[in-house]
Amino acid sequence: MTYTLLGADGQPYASETPGALGGHRRQRIYGRLDCPSALRAIARGHYRRHRVFFADEPTAIAAGYRPCASCLRPEYLRWKVAHR
Repeated sequence: MTYTLLGADGQPYASETPGALGGHRRQRIYGRLDCPSALRAIARGHYRRHRVFFADEPTAIAAGYRPCASCLRPEYLRWKVAHR
């Protein structure tokens, strides 16, 4: 099976390995695949068409995404302080 992930340049690429993190293209947020906030949005029928996947956290950050405030709280708080 082939998966589509986003690279550090924000461009999609094919991968034989599924993404380790998910994200929202419009909001430019990344988080865990089991994020309660993302799963609620998906269950309501939202989010899916804007969903993206990353191999790892450094790639998500390089692509310009920020940590999720819900499932990656410590990372989000560090990001928030650094981006004031």
